[in-house]
Amino acid sequence: MKDLPSLTNDNLYNEILWSNNIFFEFDSIALSSESRTVLDNLIKLMNDNPDIKIEISGHTDNIGSAAYNQKLSRARAKAVVDYLVEHGIDRSRLSYIGYGFEKPIATNDTEEGRQLNRRVEFKIIQVN
Repeated sequence: MKDLPSLTNDNLYNEILWSNNIFFEFDSIALSSESRTVLDNLIKLMNDNPDIKIEISGHTDNIGSAAYNQKLSRARAKAVVDYLVEHGIDRSRLSYIGYGFEKPIATNDTEEGRQLNRRVEFKIIQVN
């Protein structure tokens, strides 16, 4: 996993925390053991920096309808929120949104690209 960035006010606001997103299998919201490791690192980061708030954004590939993928992307983001809350992060520090297939990071023309698009990203949205 890529190292977490140095947390200073200069680089916190509206920054994606690191490039290792959480990835999902096709049509799934299940968190893998690798995903839990990423989330456990995020929990440590949030515990060490109690003033930050995080936006969790869910994404999908382009297989299926826009409406279905919107719901799936939101469910993926909520699964991450639920995990963080279950592990002690206050719900008020988290927001989530689903983008469906609106913001791909790779082509949807290949299976490899679609796998990269089935993800959740984290962004710091507030530093008190």
